[in-house]
Amino acid sequence: MSAAQLPLQFDSPLVGKVKNDRTMMVWNFFALTKDKTTKLPVYDDGVVRIEVKSNEEGVATIWDKELLIYMASLMQDRMSRGEAVSRTFTFTANDFFRVCKIHPGGASYERIEPALRRLKGTTVYTNIETGGEGSDGGFSWVTDYNIHYRRDRTSGEKILKSLAVEICPWLFRALVRHSTILTYDPGYFDLSPLEKRLYEIARAHCGEQACFKIGLEKLRLRVGSDTELKKFKLALTKIAAKRKPLPEYGLSVVDPRRMRTLDHRQPTPTSRTPLKSYMVFFYRLDQITRATLDRAPELPDHDL
Repeated sequence: MSAAQLPLQFDSPLVGKVKNDRTMMVWNFFALTKDKTTKLPVYDDGVVRIEVKSNEEGVATIWDKELLIYMASLMQDRMSRGEAVSRTFTFTANDFFRVCKIHPGGASYERIEPALRRLKGTTVYTNIETGGEGSDGGFSWVTDYNIHYRRDRTSGEKILKSLAVEICPWLFRALVRHSTILTYDPGYFDLSPLEKRLYEIARAHCGEQACFKIGLEKLRLRVGSDTELKKFKLALTKIAAKRKPLPEYGLSVVDPRRMRTLDHRQPTPTSRTPLKSYMVFFYRLDQITRATLDRAPELPDHDL
C-alpha cells in the first residue's frame, strides 16, 4: 500500500473540553464582522502593540477563529493524554461542526476554505511574546492547509472528507509552553461577536477573583470594536439587561459618580457624565455574593 493509500491519522474527535490560550482571549486579533476588511484598527497602549492586515481575502474573522480554538482544544486533549503534538492537525469537518455548534449543511462546508484562506492571508504584527519568544516580523495564523475530498458519483460535486491544517509557530508556542490554558463554556458558540469577546475578557480576567472593573473606552479597545463609544455603551447596556448576560458571567455599565453616591442621602449628580468616565463591572455568577463594585479591582492598563 502506497503512502497515498494509507488511512489518515485523525486528531479528531475532540473528547475533552474546548480550551484556548489566555493570550488569545485577552487581546483581539480578529474582525468582528463578516464585511470584508483588509486591516483592523491598530491597538497600541504604549506597551502592547497589535497590527493586523490582510491580502485580498480580508482579515480573519471571529468566526474563523473557531477553527483555531478547535485545534487548540485538540492539542490540549492530546497533551493531557501524554501524546506528542505538532503544528499540523488532521480532523474531520463534522467533528469541528459538532464542537462549534455549526449545522453541517452545504453552506457550512462552503465556509471552510474561505476561512482557511483568511487565516493564511492575515498577517499579525505584535510585540506579544509566546513561550518566552517573540518575533519582529509578521505571522499568519495558518501556514499551510489541505482539504481532502471525494467526488459524488452522481453529481460530481466535491464532498469534504477531512482537513489538514498547520498553525503558526507563535500560536503553537503559546499552546505548548504557556502556563495559562483556559476552558470555554459550551455556550460561547451561541453568542454574538461582541458577546464572544466580552465572555473571553471576563473568562481571562476573573479567574479565581469574583469580579473586576474596566473603563468603557479601554474595554472597547480590548474588545476590538470600532463603533463609536456611545453605541458601544448602548450595546453593553442591552447585553447587561439580559437575565443571563454571558455564560458564567454578568456585567453592568456603571456611572462612576453614582458609585460614589450610593448613600441615598446625598444628592444625585445632575450633569451628564462623560462617556469615557463610565466603568464596566464584570462578575462571576457563581460568586455573586462576593462581587461588590466598590471592592472590584480595576483592570491595569497592561496585562501580559
